[in-house]
Amino acid sequence: MLAKTAYWLIALAAGYLLGSIPVGFLVVRLTRRIDVRQVGSGRTGGTNVLRAAGWGAAIATGLGDVLKGAAAVWVARALNGPPLMQALAGFAAVVGHNYSLFLGLRGGAGTATSVGGAIALWPVGGLLAIPVLAAGAFLSRYASVGSISVALFLPLAFAVGAIRGAVPWAYEAHALLTSALTLWALRPNIRRLARGEERRIPL
Repeated sequence: MLAKTAYWLIALAAGYLLGSIPVGFLVVRLTRRIDVRQVGSGRTGGTNVLRAAGWGAAIATGLGDVLKGAAAVWVARALNGPPLMQALAGFAAVVGHNYSLFLGLRGGAGTATSVGGAIALWPVGGLLAIPVLAAGAFLSRYASVGSISVALFLPLAFAVGAIRGAVPWAYEAHALLTSALTLWALRPNIRRLARGEERRIPL
C-alpha cells in the first residue's frame, strides 16, 4: 500500500515539476534577453511569446509545452501507473505550467500542455485537438478562441473514445480537469471577448 502511494506521489510530483519548466520564459530570455512576463498578457505560453519574440520562438515554446504534458504521462506509464494516475499526471503538468514553481506560481493558460498530455494518453484524440486549435485561433484571429475550442473539444473527444472502448473512462479526468483549468485561466480573455476588446493574433 505504501509503495503504491509512493508511486502516485512520484507521478504527480514529476508531472507538476515537468509542467513547471518555464519553456516560454526561457525561450524569450535566450532569444530576446527580455522577460516575457513583462510583455502583453504576462503569460509564458506560445501566444504571448509570439508577441514578444516572433513565430520561431512561439513554435518552439508550443512544442516544448506539448512535450511537458506528454512526458508527465510517460513517467506515470513508466511507473506502471493505472489509467487514472496517467490522466492525473498529465493534469498535474498543466497545473505546473499555469502555476510554475520556478516563476512564483505564474505561467500560461495550459492549452499546449493539455494537448500534450492528451496525445500521450490517446494519440487520436490528442492530435485531433491540434486542427481544432488552429481553426479556432486563425479563423477568429483570437488565440483565446482556439484555446477555448480545445478546452471544449477534449472532454467530448475522450468521452466518445471511452464510449467506443478506445480509451478507459479514467482518461476523461485529464480532459475535464485540464478543460476547467484552462477556462479558469482564460477568464480575463473571455471578458475581453465579450466586450470586443480581445487582442488579435499578430500575423
